[in-house]
Amino acid sequence: MDFTAIIVAGLVVGCVGIILGLFLGIAGEKFKVEVDEREEAICGVLPGNNCGGCGYAGCSGLAAAIVNGEAPVNQCPVGGAPVAAQIGEIMGVAAEEGAKQVAFVKCAGTCEKAKTDYDYSGLQDCTAMSFVPAGGPKSCNYGCLGYGTCVKACPFDAIHVIDGIAVVDKEACKACGKCVAACPKHLIELVPYDAAHLVKCSSQDKGKDVMNACSVGCIGCHLCEKNCPSDAIHVVDNIAHIDQDKCTGCGICAEKCPKKCIM
Repeated sequence: MDFTAIIVAGLVVGCVGIILGLFLGIAGEKFKVEVDEREEAICGVLPGNNCGGCGYAGCSGLAAAIVNGEAPVNQCPVGGAPVAAQIGEIMGVAAEEGAKQVAFVKCAGTCEKAKTDYDYSGLQDCTAMSFVPAGGPKSCNYGCLGYGTCVKACPFDAIHVIDGIAVVDKEACKACGKCVAACPKHLIELVPYDAAHLVKCSSQDKGKDVMNACSVGCIGCHLCEKNCPSDAIHVVDNIAHIDQDKCTGCGICAEKCPKKCIM
């Protein structure tokens, strides 16, 4: 065995390792990206859900945007006011308190109240309904399909299908908007947490067609609109819409609605 060759080989490998180590160390120092300490501090404050509800690709993306002045300190819908206050302290600014929001499903067509045209036993996914006859078995083409695409999208277990329609748990909802984006019927929207009255229907069909499909659908009768003392509700495209900024919560619209679709 040639021990000299082994020693030489070991020395060569050792020298190469030292040279590479020095090169990588110098390159790392030369090309390193400076990270603002505030960005790291904000990441430590954010919930870490990386849900994307803020409009950025994860919490680190939001932290960078806040430090760069591209996003307000209260941009995180999950953390809410407490997290906004902590981020405000890090950034040295006051955190404006925004109105708490919650997801709302604009449909009350449960299994008993909504009619169906046929029995369906295929893939249990709302997005798959675009490939089946009439866009799904429900007679109302605007109603909740009840196959839980929104449930799968929610990272906070805040929405579940109950009696054929999606129902939001207001206390668990973080208003991240995942369910809003996932619903192929565009039935879910973010509304003020303390909204006094909301219309649980989205059908734009005429009254007769609505009644043939669902017993609690808005028929566009305008009674809510005519009786609202604050001009907060109007019927557009055969469906009532409530302006939450004008609504005083008097309840007259809900009282006058013949189909009781205003909750």
